Amino acid sequence: MSLSFDLAPGTPSTPPAEIARLLYGDPGFGRLFSDHMAVAAWSDGRGWHDDRLQAHAPFQFAPGEAVLHYAQEIFEGLKAYRRDDDSIWLFRPEANARRFNQSADRLALPRLPEEDFLRAVRQVVTVDAAWAPAAAEQTLYLRPFMFASESFLGVRAAKEVVFAVIAGPAGSYFPRGPEPVDIWVTTTYSRSGAGGTGAAKCGGNYASSLLAERQAHDHDCQQVLFTDAASHEWVEELGGMNLCLVTAAGQLVTPPLDGAILAGVTRDSILQLAPRHGLEPVERPVSLTELWSGVKSGSIVEAFACGTAAVITAVRSFRQQFEDGIDEVRLPQANGRQTQALRRRLIDIQWGRSADDFGWTTRVV
Repeated sequence: MSLSFDLAPGTPSTPPAEIARLLYGDPGFGRLFSDHMAVAAWSDGRGWHDDRLQAHAPFQFAPGEAVLHYAQEIFEGLKAYRRDDDSIWLFRPEANARRFNQSADRLALPRLPEEDFLRAVRQVVTVDAAWAPAAAEQTLYLRPFMFASESFLGVRAAKEVVFAVIAGPAGSYFPRGPEPVDIWVTTTYSRSGAGGTGAAKCGGNYASSLLAERQAHDHDCQQVLFTDAASHEWVEELGGMNLCLVTAAGQLVTPPLDGAILAGVTRDSILQLAPRHGLEPVERPVSLTELWSGVKSGSIVEAFACGTAAVITAVRSFRQQFEDGIDEVRLPQANGRQTQALRRRLIDIQWGRSADDFGWTTRVV
């Protein structure tokens, strides 16, 4: 039976005037949350049940709750876009629903039917439509997630699980907005390895990136680039987004999905858009040596980070610690023509300013 996520009777809402006050200016990213959330429970033998749309509120955790001890959880990230006519649209939510279940498989969590994932997202957007900003570059960010809620100590898959969707208004992911960023390259720490959870969207991947990210900030960089865990010679992805390179030969190059890299929805969208901008999309291994020498020689002319949160953000430089000190290579085109063209095309589709020939967008409100 499908889940409905109906609004619980008597659920309070923030007055419109208070919402307007909170939305005024830049809401930042991940700091504000809207009024409601969708929630459902799963238990072994019973399946999914107790679905509802309720007030955004804390969960009550038992000290022995499995997620606190064994990190059995996954999440997704997608956005709702308020267009000029005041309608609100989603961008490729089916891809998020599909990836959510791929992550669930890897973390030994139950699958949630895609139609239930989509219904939960749509219900939250509908009831909290007033929270969707109208300002440029601002969206209603949606965070579906699932975690092991059974209280027990023992290494096994939990028999009780909670699924939820929360939301909140969001501006640019990086504090400086869409300006080019500097990237710290680590060959000390690893995000994931062969057979690990790199292709799943789970909190452990991000937790393992935080120490390297702190190191990046210590060197005035906004993100960290990870290399493969076995040899530290092959480029993988950034701490929270994928990496793309534009070559002088007209290729858009990005590392392949080898099980250690997250299959980004934005990444996939860019690969499909690339030929319309005269770029040949190429998914292949990229060595750190090639990256360094390519930027220095000019054969790599642009680079950018891409993801739901960051959209497309140009890379200005890469920095790395060597035995004789820190070296830096700067992109010939720090905010290059192709990066900006791809970014404009993508956000124009998302906000309805350009034709959606791919069928990526879905109206909710």
